[in-house]
Amino acid sequence: MIAFIRSLVLVDILRGLYITLIYLFRRKVTIRYPNEKGTISRRFRGEHALRFYENGEERCIACKLCEAVCPAQAITIEAQERDDRSRRTTRYDIDMTKCIYCGFCQEACPVDSIVETPNFEFATESHKALLYDKAKLMRNGAEWENVMKDDHSA
Repeated sequence: MIAFIRSLVLVDILRGLYITLIYLFRRKVTIRYPNEKGTISRRFRGEHALRFYENGEERCIACKLCEAVCPAQAITIEAQERDDRSRRTTRYDIDMTKCIYCGFCQEACPVDSIVETPNFEFATESHKALLYDKAKLMRNGAEWENVMKDDHSA
């Protein structure tokens, strides 16, 4: 009987109209992307980049920990020993279509070489553009180094 009276008086519709009326006068939360950008958490994990030292030398020591820890197996590394007996990568590839942005590669790196930048605007129309090689990762590192200096200690 009570349900019949509620449906007759349209209580649910009136409650919905009341909520609409309340939100009509509140501050709007919509942003007009891409003209306005929202705030990004400091913990956000976006596009990958390889960092390098101030003298221009790459940080990666080819330990392959990031490749081993990657659950999606998106990272491929090939290394070679240099004349000074240190190891450096000859190939560092990331398939961004496989990457799940877990951040394990960044956490596993002992020299803070591979990082995930706050960049989320790297959509493309081709699969090939999302296959990052060492050169692309180093360019990303150069582009985002100033932002990453604040977040990571050398």
